[in-house]
Amino acid sequence: MRLLEAVAEDRRDVDVLLTALQQAVAEVRGLGGMVHLPGGGMSGILYLVADSGLPESMTRPWLIIPARGAAPPSRAARDDAITWQPHLAPPDPVPGRDPASLWPSRLPAGIGHLAVPIPGGGKRRGALSVLFSPGEQPGAAECAFLDEVAAWVSGRLRASGILNPSPALLRALESGPGSQAVDPWHAEGAPSVTYTWDLRTGELTCDRPVEEVLTGIDPEVMVGGIEAWAALIHPDDLPGAVTGFDMGIQMRGGFQDEYRIRRQDGTYLWIEARARTITDAAGAPVKVIGTLRDSSDTHTAAESVGRALRHMSDGFVSVGTDWRIGFLNEAAEELFGPAGDVAGALLWDIPALHAVPGLEQRCRATVAEGEPAGFDVPGPDGSSWHHLRLVPVPEGLTLYITDTTERHLREVERADAERAAAERAALVQRITRELAEAATAQDVMAAVADGVMAPLGATGLVMLGVTGDRLTVIGSRGYPERFIRLLDGTWELGDTTNPVGYALHTRAPLCVSSPEEMLESYPATEKLVREGGKATWAFLPLAVSGREIGAAVISFGRPRALDEDEKTLLAALSGLIAQALERAGLYDEATTRARTLQRSLLPKALPELPQVTTAARYQPAKQGADVGGDWYDVIPLSAARVALVIGDVMGHGMAEAAIMGGLRTAVRTLSELDLPPDEILSHLNDIVGTMGNDAFATCLYGIYDPVTRRLSYASAGHPPPAVAHSDGTVDFLPVTPDPPLGVATPPFEALETLLPADSLLALYSDGLVESKDRDIITGMNHLAELLSQSMTVSATAPTDARDLDTLCATLASALLPAHGALSDDAALLLAGTHPLTAENVSEWPLPEDPMAAGQARELVRSQLTEWGLTDEDLVMTTELLVSELVGNVIRHACGPIRLRMLRSRTLTCEVSDASLTTPHIRHASAMDEGGRGLQLISALCQRWGTRHTRTGKSIWTEQPLPGSQ
Repeated sequence: MRLLEAVAEDRRDVDVLLTALQQAVAEVRGLGGMVHLPGGGMSGILYLVADSGLPESMTRPWLIIPARGAAPPSRAARDDAITWQPHLAPPDPVPGRDPASLWPSRLPAGIGHLAVPIPGGGKRRGALSVLFSPGEQPGAAECAFLDEVAAWVSGRLRASGILNPSPALLRALESGPGSQAVDPWHAEGAPSVTYTWDLRTGELTCDRPVEEVLTGIDPEVMVGGIEAWAALIHPDDLPGAVTGFDMGIQMRGGFQDEYRIRRQDGTYLWIEARARTITDAAGAPVKVIGTLRDSSDTHTAAESVGRALRHMSDGFVSVGTDWRIGFLNEAAEELFGPAGDVAGALLWDIPALHAVPGLEQRCRATVAEGEPAGFDVPGPDGSSWHHLRLVPVPEGLTLYITDTTERHLREVERADAERAAAERAALVQRITRELAEAATAQDVMAAVADGVMAPLGATGLVMLGVTGDRLTVIGSRGYPERFIRLLDGTWELGDTTNPVGYALHTRAPLCVSSPEEMLESYPATEKLVREGGKATWAFLPLAVSGREIGAAVISFGRPRALDEDEKTLLAALSGLIAQALERAGLYDEATTRARTLQRSLLPKALPELPQVTTAARYQPAKQGADVGGDWYDVIPLSAARVALVIGDVMGHGMAEAAIMGGLRTAVRTLSELDLPPDEILSHLNDIVGTMGNDAFATCLYGIYDPVTRRLSYASAGHPPPAVAHSDGTVDFLPVTPDPPLGVATPPFEALETLLPADSLLALYSDGLVESKDRDIITGMNHLAELLSQSMTVSATAPTDARDLDTLCATLASALLPAHGALSDDAALLLAGTHPLTAENVSEWPLPEDPMAAGQARELVRSQLTEWGLTDEDLVMTTELLVSELVGNVIRHACGPIRLRMLRSRTLTCEVSDASLTTPHIRHASAMDEGGRGLQLISALCQRWGTRHTRTGKSIWTEQPLPGSQ
């Protein structure tokens, strides 16, 4: 209400009403609202003067309603009481107007209607009403608020005279129109009668007897007022006439209409009515002044022309200056729909004309230029054609529609014949080139389907290949899957009772022109003919060097006879297709072998390790036998460490695949020596260098230590790995721009980084992020965005192998093209890191004296007990191993000495010293006092080894934990 009180006093009445209504609807959360006020001379009428939030289809029935009706606005104004109706319904009719016929369809049930009275002088009251959503009912607070808004509206409008015209104003209006009156519209050329309708009293007067101008009309009609005049209007014209007056009064302007009125003898007379609304100083309508003239002669002539237009064979449409359809004849109705549905619609909104390109622009240009224009358009059924001629006229535009389907079909057939002749002339050359480029059987199938079916007008193609003594389906076009399953393997090679077998036997194309001919010659094909749905077939034998390799079946949807030129063409195609299919078979065999080799060189399964969760994807470039050399591997190392490696041998082919296999084997062998990443790459560089001057490979080798959470890595020309953190940030680790293996000059630079707990490491080849449409930087940025999104959603790196495998598949799908061949192989290796917690790691310094072995045994026993590993065999074996390792250090090396135990997938014991000598197992004779320690260690543990560090070396052993596999 404070907002309403702020409305300026000089605002117009219509602004006051609209502001109040909008505020009321918003405050009570209504669907929309209306304001009805009493009219002038037509007693007992309420007019819709403002609406908010409602479409025109809902407000149209409420433009004029009876004050004594049952609708909530009528009852609220009449009874001066708030009125509620739980189900929205049409208002009661007024003379010549039935709101039920205007009621919109598909309104939801249960819309509530609340109306509150707007007080006026005496019994002159209006109503403010609000519509509510189904199931909602206003409470006392909402009703009180709306009542307060209505009272405010009444207070603001009382001074304007809309609700209560002042006595001075009424006297001024009774004495004549005065300065506010304007002359009614003048009707040229014919006598007219000028009338005045007083909206306050309902009195209807005219400047001369009405029967002088409108022959046969009751002279006393004006005495009966507007109701008596409305009773003479033809029932079909009454709604339009009443609506025209209603809208004219509402808009405070002029209006014009043409309708029929009844003479005293029962016949009807056409009249043209023009009028203008007269308002008082405050803008309220108080009078209507207009003219009436007899338009029967003009209308009779128009009806005569209309009848001719109505029944002429060509379509005719009349469009007004507002581009809305005013008239269309029967021929046009067949194209556009019934006149009742189309009349009044915008021309280019007609569904049948949606397929006409640029119709609106053409119509506007024709009217602007003032010259007729014509063009052909497709019919709404998609098979017919019409010529549309646009003729501008003063009243708008006329359209003449002529059916040109036959002419168009003749032109299309002639053009098709010429085009088909040209295509046949170039077909052999084109299909030869396409088949020469076909690599696989599916490529051959696609080349034949794309190059042969359209020129011949075929609707189906089946390619059959020889498998054993049967003909199996290689590919098909234009047939349902059910039919292909039925045909596959049905025909036997060498059986001349089927059409394919007969064509292969004669080595000549076999043409069957109709289903009847097919069934007569080959009765066993009845089911195939019925299921296939084709009417003509051409069976092409495919044979090379006297050996049958298959057949091609070209089919047509309707019966037709192939001419001699077409049969000669098919005979030539048979040889071309056969040779291409044979080459494709050899290519497929080579491709299968290459793919098998390539897959065999990659890890069949990644190891399941507690310190990392891994998943990988590999996508070869679609280049047949030219396989690539991308590879990846996950290698468990000592002390729960893991080696992660990815590489890319440059080029495609069997040689590159062999190099990849050799490098992967070399990496695994070198990893067993516990060498650091830079030394691994140095050895690999030497290996690649011995394979030839044209052998190059990129490689990235990293070692993840779950105890220190550090990743040490080195790169030889490979893209940098990406690290995704739990907060969603993604970093690319720095790499030294060393050249690829084969051209690099050692040493390689080793780098080290600290990985946060539960981070995600992504290693990839350049084929994943780089393509012909995307540079490598853009691809890496896209990878980083995808990794960031995955970490943001899960808030941590995936710990489950299935989740990580799903993420790996998602990344590959997003980065690689969905369709089409890759230009390079693509490999992706994901590793979710899991650090080894402090409670699983124990480390102690040991003295450099013989007592160290005993101390080490006590530490081992105590730590195993703390870890709950109390199995006596494990305890005794571990004590013996540690005692022997420490004894060897005391005897052969130098300190400082440290003992470390790790509990992971295995139990690891390490003894470190400052010596760089590497112990080796040797054969000891029966008389030797030493030399059996390492033999004992090798016998007692699962595996053991030596790892060199920056300060010396570490000798380690691994033992399986109880219950582990």
